[in-house]
Amino acid sequence: MTKLFISLREGCDKLHGNRTRQIGSIMVGETQTLTNAGESTGDWTELYEEPPPGCWPIVYSPDYNITFMGLEKLHPFDAGKWGKVINFLKEEKLIADDLIVQAREATDEDLLVVHTRRYLNKLKWSFVVATITEIPPVAFLPNFVVQRKVLKPLRTQTGGTIMAGKLAVDRGWAINVGGGFHHCSSDKGGGFCAYADITLAIKFLFERVPGVSRATIIDLDAHQGNGHERDFMDDPRVYIMDAYNRYIYPGDGFAKRAIKRKVELEWGTEDSEYLQKVHTHVEGALNEFKPDIVVYNAGTDILDGDPLGGLAISPQGIVKRDEVVFRAARSRGVPVLMVTSGGYQKRTARIIADSILNLHSLGLLGRGRPACALGSPSMQNMVTDSAKDFSNLSLQ
Repeated sequence: MTKLFISLREGCDKLHGNRTRQIGSIMVGETQTLTNAGESTGDWTELYEEPPPGCWPIVYSPDYNITFMGLEKLHPFDAGKWGKVINFLKEEKLIADDLIVQAREATDEDLLVVHTRRYLNKLKWSFVVATITEIPPVAFLPNFVVQRKVLKPLRTQTGGTIMAGKLAVDRGWAINVGGGFHHCSSDKGGGFCAYADITLAIKFLFERVPGVSRATIIDLDAHQGNGHERDFMDDPRVYIMDAYNRYIYPGDGFAKRAIKRKVELEWGTEDSEYLQKVHTHVEGALNEFKPDIVVYNAGTDILDGDPLGGLAISPQGIVKRDEVVFRAARSRGVPVLMVTSGGYQKRTARIIADSILNLHSLGLLGRGRPACALGSPSMQNMVTDSAKDFSNLSLQ
């Protein structure tokens, strides 16, 4: 195990020490064909550089976290939850800094694959960003500060989702510890979502990765994913399943037309009903449409007590939900990309970490390879406790 851990470190050291662009690995022709997209004309992107096999397909950067003069406290979203997830995973010895794929910031050229130039120019106005992020004081900040302290973290998370899409195809699975900005479409942001990372990840795969031409979005955040729904409204290559609280934001009736499998939930929906519906509809969705990639929007705002979600799912229920999705995709040999999306309580970071640990303990992460530095007492205790907790949530 020690030799494995060292060899993985050496492999990732090569990645982090070598930032050479591998343009040839992502070229798919002399020009891009963009369907209903922005104005990008480039064929290469640093986001598709190939990491060494030793790195785990878990994508993160410290730049994800938003901290500036306490402004992040003015929104119920925990703007530092992504770093907390990583810290929990490191405490359990599942990962180390140099075994994580370091996310890169999406450039304007990357963003223009989906976004219009007009929309990106709007983000140069601080009051527009304040409206999108729902933090009114942002409107009074110089835009260069807003770009650096608010939008750069969101662009980096967006880059992470695009990177994780390619990693999922290559490795069978990938997790972006951030991302999941499902309220943003090509020309409109909202609900703390400034960039359409889900749409971007899928369009990058369609245009740059041979053999990927069909995608299923499984959106299990408490809110309707109206951004990607608007982007893929008339695209037969994309199948959308969306389960959400029917009474809360955004209530986008037009976007609902894009949903192929709609699961509208009542206030206070609890584990038993929720997990049965998730199991039934995830299986149904993947039987009805055979995708080349599953993009899983794993919002934790379904947690009981969430101030915005309005549902009543337990921590164990969230962990079981993620297991259901990964089992369904991986049992069919379909790569799965997971993004973490919404979640407005301090304890969501611990739940996300516990879910990743559970997926690993069940063999749903990796291709049968042993875990990095697995075996810490805390990790073993978590696996044992999980087996007890989750046995009560069996769907069979």
